[in-house]
Amino acid sequence: MRRFTRLALWFLLPLLVLAGLLLALQRWVTGEGFRDRLAAEASELLGAPVRAQAIGLALWPVPGVAVDGLSVQARTPLSLQRVELRPRWSALLAGQLRVQTLVVRQAVLPEATIALLGARIGAANAKPAPADGDEAIDFSLLPRELVLDEVSWLAADGARTTVNADLRFAEDGWPAKADLAIVGGALRGTTATLRREGEATAWALDARVGGGRVRGPVEVKLPGPGAAERRVVLEGSLRTDNVEVSALTAPSKPLTGRLQAETTLGARFPERVSADALVTALRSDTRFTVTGATLHGLDLVRAVSTVGLSSGGLTQLDTLAGQVSTRGKAIQLSNLVASSGLLAATGDVAISPSRALSGRVRVDVTRGATAGVVGVPLAVGGTLDDPQVTLTRAALLGAAIGTAVMPGVGTGAGANLGDRLGEGIKDLFGGKR
Repeated sequence: MRRFTRLALWFLLPLLVLAGLLLALQRWVTGEGFRDRLAAEASELLGAPVRAQAIGLALWPVPGVAVDGLSVQARTPLSLQRVELRPRWSALLAGQLRVQTLVVRQAVLPEATIALLGARIGAANAKPAPADGDEAIDFSLLPRELVLDEVSWLAADGARTTVNADLRFAEDGWPAKADLAIVGGALRGTTATLRREGEATAWALDARVGGGRVRGPVEVKLPGPGAAERRVVLEGSLRTDNVEVSALTAPSKPLTGRLQAETTLGARFPERVSADALVTALRSDTRFTVTGATLHGLDLVRAVSTVGLSSGGLTQLDTLAGQVSTRGKAIQLSNLVASSGLLAATGDVAISPSRALSGRVRVDVTRGATAGVVGVPLAVGGTLDDPQVTLTRAALLGAAIGTAVMPGVGTGAGANLGDRLGEGIKDLFGGKR
C-alpha cells in the first residue's frame, strides 16, 4: 500500500506542479498589467495607439494565446476582433518561440494603414545590409498555417473585399497549398485554390469566377547563391474559359459577355518587396475574345451619326477581340476589333490607375445597301464607369467643312479627312495636338 501511495505521489506531483505553473501563467497573461505593457510596447513600435480588450490563454483543445478586440488607432483604424496564436511545442520546449497556427477573425485591414505601419516598422528595424548582399529572410518565424475568417481588405479607393482563407506553408516558408473564398465585395462568390508542385517553387492555380474558370501554372525563380543581381522572377501562364466579364469589373459594368483569354504573367523584384511594389512590378499580356458582348454606356452607331456629340446608350457586338497589356495598375487595350451587323470598329484604349480612359477608335457604319460606308474617327475619354467619345480637333474641323459642302453625307467623310490631315501635320512638325 505504501509503495502504491509513493508511486502515485511521484506521478501526481509533476502534474500538480505543471497545473500550478499553467494557472499562474494564465493569470499573468490575462492580467491587466501584462495587457497594458504589451499594448504600450506595440504602440511605441508602430507609432500609433494600440488597444486590446482582453488577452486569454487557451489550454484546450489546442493550447495557445488569444487576443480579443485588438485595434490600431490610425487615421483609418485597423481592427481585429480576435487573433489566436498557437505555438510549435517542439520549438517551445527548445526555448524558441515559433508560431504553428495564426488565426485572424473578423478583421478590417485598411491598405493605407498597413502601408504606413509597414514603413514605420521598416524604418525602426533599418540596419546596414551585409557585405554579401541582402540578409536572408528567416522563414522559420512565419506560421505554418494561416487561417483568415471574414477578413476584410479596405483598398485606398474605399473598395472592401472580405475573404475566408486557409494557407498551409512548407518548411522552406513557401505556400504548400491555399484555399480562398471571397465572401464580400465586388468579386463575391469567387473561389481559388493553389497547390504546390513537389519541392519546386511552382504552383497550379485554379480559380472559379463569373461562372467560368481561370487556371494555369505559376512559378517563382529564386536568385542563385552567387548571383550578382538578387532578383526574384515570377512567371505564369493562365487560361480563362467562359468567364462573365462584368464579374471581373463589378460593381462597374462597362462590358458584358463571356471571356476567353490566354495570359502570360511576369515580374522581377527584389527578394524583399512590399505588396505595392510587387503590384507595380507585375506585367501581363493577354489575347482575348468576348462572345455575346455588349458595351454599356456608349452607343457607337449613334456616336457616328452625331459625329461624337452623343453619350450613353449601349452597343451590342457579334465579335470583340484584342490584346490587353498591364504594367502595374495601368492597362492598355490594343488591336481592338469589334463588329456587329452594319458596324465595325477598331482602335486602342488606355486605362489609367484612376480608371480614366484615353485613346482612339475608328467606327465604320454601312448606310443602306448602296450608300456606302461612313467612317468616323473618335477620341475616347471619360472613365471606365462613364466613357465618352468625341471628335479630335482636326476631325471636328473636317466634319464642319464636310457638313457645309454636303450636309449630312459629307459629315463623316469630312471628319475622316480632317483627322488624317491633322495626323499628317502633327507628324510633319513632330508635335502633339
